[in-house]
Amino acid sequence: MASSSQATLLLQKQLKDLCKHPVDGFSAGLVDEDNLFEWSVTVIGPPDTLYEGGFFNAIMSFPQNYPNSPPTVRFTSEIWHPNVYPDGKVCISILHPPGDDPNGYELASERWMPVHTVESIVLSIISMLSSPNDESPANVEAAKEWREMRAEFRKKVGRCVRKSQEFM
Repeated sequence: MASSSQATLLLQKQLKDLCKHPVDGFSAGLVDEDNLFEWSVTVIGPPDTLYEGGFFNAIMSFPQNYPNSPPTVRFTSEIWHPNVYPDGKVCISILHPPGDDPNGYELASERWMPVHTVESIVLSIISMLSSPNDESPANVEAAKEWREMRAEFRKKVGRCVRKSQEFM
């Protein structure tokens, strides 16, 4: 069982690594210098996607027993996507608790594992923006639009992208 001091050390290391070796597509830092368990992340809309050119802010909150349990990620920027709940919370397999899926949608190997890092989580979110999974959507309305009314979906995403650029 990881203690919060282990979590603190691991988060310090991941933050230092990201500062030394920034990763294309996002930036990350602490919301408050005194709290390693709350990160501010900006995801840049991936090229050649509907989200291209957007700057989407999110808060990544880590549990005290990280890395045994996954963080939660919630967009604070408006974002229209099948895998993001209306309140901004991101729903992707690697952020689901470890072990077997009680609903049978995911393999244990697709869910949270302690080897994941802030970098691998954010890269998964960037990948999610590039290719939405409308099989088990967090935002049913967005998924329905993605499948059946692509032009309307595109318009809403475009509005989110433009709005995200106003704050940069």
